[in-house]
Amino acid sequence: MEIFAAMKSYVHIIFWIVTLVLLSVIFAPYYSSFEESFYFVSMLMPVVIGTCYFFNFYLVPKYLLVRRYGAFILYSIYMLLVSLYLEMLVIMLAFIFLAEYSYHNMSPVSSDVFVLAVTLYFIVFLFSFILLIRRTFIKEHDINALKAEKQKYEVGQFTIRSERQLKTLTYDEVTYIESLGDYVKIHLNNSTHVVTKEKISKLEERLPEMFVRIHRSFIVNKQSVSAYNKEEVSIGELQLPISRTYKKLAWERLSGELIG
Repeated sequence: MEIFAAMKSYVHIIFWIVTLVLLSVIFAPYYSSFEESFYFVSMLMPVVIGTCYFFNFYLVPKYLLVRRYGAFILYSIYMLLVSLYLEMLVIMLAFIFLAEYSYHNMSPVSSDVFVLAVTLYFIVFLFSFILLIRRTFIKEHDINALKAEKQKYEVGQFTIRSERQLKTLTYDEVTYIESLGDYVKIHLNNSTHVVTKEKISKLEERLPEMFVRIHRSFIVNKQSVSAYNKEEVSIGELQLPISRTYKKLAWERLSGELIG
């Protein structure tokens, strides 16, 4: 779901709890008690949250980001009118349940639509700002990851320590990699192998996408795979199993197709 792709669910929950508490503290001086302020803010929060998500996860991606500015402005005006109407409903509920039908018991905050609108849209745009910062960091992370992947291909080789020596292997000469606990055996296309003390997961991080993890114990070079199905891959006459854990990812990487 796009909402939770941008920010994890627990971050949303924390943000709205903090917002609820802060608004209750800010509005408390205008009420007879903190509890009354908390009740009013609790009634207002559904309007704030709904407006915030509708603006940031519907209007912005569907209209603003695709440069449909006319529709974005029009629907933003509709959103403003609807949110003001909902705020009036909150004021009416406050008049009934908090002021007990007495206007003199109404807090100035509870009856001021302008203050409530400013508060609402301050939170909406604050949320937008947080999302923008997060998306910027995500994009920067993705760019750095692509650069690192590109460098792996450009180098075309990697270095390991074997038999107390540093050895450089090219990607093309590796057929598959086998885990031996804290060691890995790197099988080469000349029917030889090299053993190095390194966990297979750490070595996997240093390899480009032409190497596919198919099992907790095996990584294969796609260029060396002669045949494959959803259960195993063949490298010449050798068959290596595809484990259930890596089946989906291995199939996608080997075939370029998504599976359910």
